[in-house]
Amino acid sequence: MKMNLPNKLTLLRMAMVPFLMVFITFDVGLGIWSRLIAAAFFGLASFTDFVDGHLARKYNLVTNFGKFMDPLADKLMVFVALISLCYTTGRDDGTEGSVYGVCLLVATVIVIFRELAVTSMRMVVTNTDGIVIAANWLGKVKTCVQILAILVAILEPMISYDLLGGHVASYITLLAMSVMTLWSGFAYFKSYWKYINPAN
Repeated sequence: MKMNLPNKLTLLRMAMVPFLMVFITFDVGLGIWSRLIAAAFFGLASFTDFVDGHLARKYNLVTNFGKFMDPLADKLMVFVALISLCYTTGRDDGTEGSVYGVCLLVATVIVIFRELAVTSMRMVVTNTDGIVIAANWLGKVKTCVQILAILVAILEPMISYDLLGGHVASYITLLAMSVMTLWSGFAYFKSYWKYINPAN
């Protein structure tokens, strides 16, 4: 099957997800520095997300395969990173059930719920009325904030300090991620609820 460059980048992004999970979840003999490798994988995967979309639009390389696989790869990347972080939080320092761990878990649930809800809404609206719901500016900001929050959560354990359990930047970015995730989700539902309102 011949595949264009944007689709190849999408598959590359999906191929990086297992490595991301391994380096977040296990130190593989590298100790805390495995987080640096995980951050590199996540940063590179996020960059391919930007590049493949840009190339597909600029050179008219949009395909049905890309329409399906690109958002799937994006969500897989974010979900795996957050779930892996939830799994490892507190495991090594004996702080299971800590405030940070709970905040990370709540933020992860918010992200997963929003992404699944909006994706389901897109499918219903597209299949019912043929309307394609394009990403708005809130959705794009949400994606950038999610990437930043995950990178901070991956890297911050490499910095040793005691303030707020060593998670100051993570608290701030997780809060920002949760707010933008909910805000963008509400905006989508407000705009398109008329197409899925059970009263219709």
